[in-house]
Amino acid sequence: MGFAGWPAGAQAQNGSLSETYSSDEILTAGHQFFGSVAQGLASLIERAFSQYGQPNGYILGQEGGGALFIGAKYGDGTLYTRNAGTHQVFWQGPSLGLNIGADGSRVMMLVYNLPTVDAIYDRYPGVEGSIFAVGGLGMTALKMGDVYVVPISSGVGLRAGVSVGYLNFTREPTWNPF
Repeated sequence: MGFAGWPAGAQAQNGSLSETYSSDEILTAGHQFFGSVAQGLASLIERAFSQYGQPNGYILGQEGGGALFIGAKYGDGTLYTRNAGTHQVFWQGPSLGLNIGADGSRVMMLVYNLPTVDAIYDRYPGVEGSIFAVGGLGMTALKMGDVYVVPISSGVGLRAGVSVGYLNFTREPTWNPF
């Protein structure tokens, strides 16, 4: 279910992830990935850049989830870096809150301060508020240590609510949301 073939820069496999992406590069990748549903994408990317600066990685993928107060989310995608190549990632996570419904989304996750590729494979907690009524764009932020993951999603479905939870990034897919 991954998305291969997106531009990623140099393909070195080791070393620190010091090189960042400009807002124009992220916006171009986002428009190619999201296509015609990317009307509000520029303002979300501008907001992320003003709050967090330039990312040193990004993930393009897809996810789906559902909730009836207790929820779960599952996704997969590709992590792009300038100097450490591309890497398949999977994520899953539980949520708890006033959250009801189901949705499916295309997701671009901006990744900030990632010291190495291995650092992405961890649990990133956050608070999420969403409302999907057929479609829409949304942005949230997750943090683990100094690393921020900022998912920007374009989803379809019927889901509304506020919840707390985390995303657990893994190398292999799993049905266990914990």
